[in-house]
Amino acid sequence: MTVVFNIQRFSIQDGPGIRTTVFIKGCPLRCLWCSNPESQRAVPEIAHSDSLCNKCGHCIEVCEVNAISLSNSGVRINRELCTECGKCIEVCIPEALKLYGNDLSLEEVYQVVIRDRLFYQNSGGGVTISGGEPLSQDDLVAELFKRCQDTGFHTCLDTSGYASPKAFEKVLPHTNLVLFDVKLMDPVAHLKATGKSNKKILRNLKLVSESGVPTIVRIPLIPGINDSEGDITDIASYIKSLDLKKIDLLPYHRFGEGKYKMLDRKYSLSGLSQIEPGRVEELANILRSSGFECNIVI
Repeated sequence: MTVVFNIQRFSIQDGPGIRTTVFIKGCPLRCLWCSNPESQRAVPEIAHSDSLCNKCGHCIEVCEVNAISLSNSGVRINRELCTECGKCIEVCIPEALKLYGNDLSLEEVYQVVIRDRLFYQNSGGGVTISGGEPLSQDDLVAELFKRCQDTGFHTCLDTSGYASPKAFEKVLPHTNLVLFDVKLMDPVAHLKATGKSNKKILRNLKLVSESGVPTIVRIPLIPGINDSEGDITDIASYIKSLDLKKIDLLPYHRFGEGKYKMLDRKYSLSGLSQIEPGRVEELANILRSSGFECNIVI
């Protein structure tokens, strides 16, 4: 069993063609800009939407550990007491409470992804495993990818790169494409921005490049963190040394900011503005002039 927080069908941004993307819960990084805070912890989590709460109090009645209370704005959850049992969700008629994460078996995940086999075949699409960090569940990913390839589905691994080399070696033989995040080259700056050094990530990128599996490096562009020309050229220099040719730029957005409130967490970059499209294009052209095929993924 593994904890999956979303299975997104008809995805078009996580590899070629029409795809089904499976998002695995659990990530070792804590990127300041993370738009999926529900992906970080490897266990199911209850979230609350105060705008939907009608203050009926049914959730309080069924909570056996007294973890729920009401305020003027809506539900309050004592995270230290909450056991994530989900009983409050069952009685929440306006759906102000929801559960991020479900325990699913390999077979259950596979039965979802095969539903759209005709779309994969007609569009050149397939199955992508993302996260969180999918290689935190390397056994499941390897077996799922093997079954997908045996069925004729294209497989794509979307990874932060922060995993053991053994995990990569287990999954890569069953992988048709790798989407590999690179945020910063400076290990100290990387530690400050993500909670981890980038040494393991860069070592694994070299391992992936040497495997021969087609790879696209993805750079999330974050204002004030890695959006300078120096940052981009430093990353480009390392990627070129590995003979990788394709780069995706992912401009910063704030779409996930509301989830932090739903999970009672602080969003560290609150108020940060998005990068102007013209500036993103400038950085993309720097990469193109260096010989890379560079796409902007919105």
